[in-house]
Amino acid sequence: MPWMKTLNVELGTRSYPIHIGSGLLGRPELLQSHWHGQRLFVVSNETVAPLHGERLRTLLDGQPVTWMNLPDGEQFKTLATVESILTRMLEARLDRGSTLIAFGGGVVGDIAGFAAAIYQRGIDFIQVPTTLLSQVDSSVGGKTGVNHPLGKNMIGAFHQPRAVLIDTDTLQTLPVRELRAGAAEIIKYGLIQDAGFFAWLERHIEELLDLREEVLIEAIYRSCACKAEVVAADERESGRRALLNLGHTFGHAIEAGMGYGRWLHGEAVGTGMAMAARMSEHMGWLSRSERERAEALIARAGLQLSPPPEVGAERFRELMAIDKKVMDGRLRLVLLQSIGAAVVTGEFPREALENTLPPRERRETGIG
Repeated sequence: MPWMKTLNVELGTRSYPIHIGSGLLGRPELLQSHWHGQRLFVVSNETVAPLHGERLRTLLDGQPVTWMNLPDGEQFKTLATVESILTRMLEARLDRGSTLIAFGGGVVGDIAGFAAAIYQRGIDFIQVPTTLLSQVDSSVGGKTGVNHPLGKNMIGAFHQPRAVLIDTDTLQTLPVRELRAGAAEIIKYGLIQDAGFFAWLERHIEELLDLREEVLIEAIYRSCACKAEVVAADERESGRRALLNLGHTFGHAIEAGMGYGRWLHGEAVGTGMAMAARMSEHMGWLSRSERERAEALIARAGLQLSPPPEVGAERFRELMAIDKKVMDGRLRLVLLQSIGAAVVTGEFPREALENTLPPRERRETGIG
């Protein structure tokens, strides 16, 4: 039997397991105990379903299943797509005892999870993530939602899955660009709270991107364990969970500024983390050597350290001003005090932010 690791997200009566390993789509017993009604509804997309759909169909053999494939891409993460899912669910006459299975990357998981959260005021769903980024981040923690033209993930709900099944075999068909995007979220966990994990990644990042099985499973497990610990302590992001957004305020501005889909989420987060590290150094919190270590690992993962020139300083300010972490009109950022220690703060000198943004338009009035 293939090697598997399991950990739990501890949320009382809503606790759930995360199973991680190769060949898990061949083990129906891992999922069967997590749906209670007879009807299943699978949401996938036009890329994942042809590659891996037959394995999931075999796992669900004998169950009444309705299957819906979405178009692939961040640009389809919209309310219109959610409405199409809800229409299909109504046509299939799903009831409150039905279970939705999100089978794909982070976009599929976010959209499908949001549909599950609002259909008949909430039905069960299971995450079966197929990209590295979704396996280490978006499938865990219950954040679901869609984008708005004015901001990323501005419409959504907290809705925890019943289980997460991570079959690392699905990564064998993943483009290198997607692997690099997933690596950004893995690096994030080391930066925000686990210096030992960061040092481990410095030794193993190339093996991770080469999909060395033992390294891959260990990286996914440690990432999920970090997120599970944070979510258990702060499910609805009233405090500590906001640390998981290191690099995301800068990154979301890049995604929106470039047009959703042109930069992958993880690519934007990687650049955003490099920007956060530089800003932390400007504030005197992060040492030069630690900033260089952070940038070196981000670069070794194949990610860019500088934002695209198409998104200038003024556009950054506009987009960051509507970030979800803005509170009482004041921008809050996740910054680093050292590798392995992050804080959320709205107390930073304007100059530190200005020195971090692209050099164009720095003298214009903006956030801060």
